[in-house]
Amino acid sequence: MRTTREWTPVELPEEAPRIGAYSRAVRAGPFVFVSGQVPRDPESGEIVGTDVRIQTAQVFQNIRLVLDEAGLTLDDVVSVTVYLADIGEWDAFNAEFRQIFRPPFPSRTTVGAQLHDVLIEASAVAYRPSP
Repeated sequence: MRTTREWTPVELPEEAPRIGAYSRAVRAGPFVFVSGQVPRDPESGEIVGTDVRIQTAQVFQNIRLVLDEAGLTLDDVVSVTVYLADIGEWDAFNAEFRQIFRPPFPSRTTVGAQLHDVLIEASAVAYRPSP
């Protein structure tokens, strides 16, 4: 039985809100796994926006901030999982997603989900081989 982990958490600034018992991101080899992000302003902790496009922009801004701490960018993202409170908002979400990522787009799964007080949550996997 191993007693040490083969991965490490990505350290975030102290002022970053900490909600829940989880790492916001972990590095495992050349991969960084970003935990589900919601449209929460990282400074105030308040939920941003009341429509899916504004909330989508904030979610991916939060993912961008986490990746930045890991030395990565959205261009390093290879896979995204998205949860929408209303799957009928898929078109609006997808239009915003196209503004955030550039082709070739990462792989993506989008599902309808029962979310708590938000319209969207997303997680991401980024890849950067060692130099």
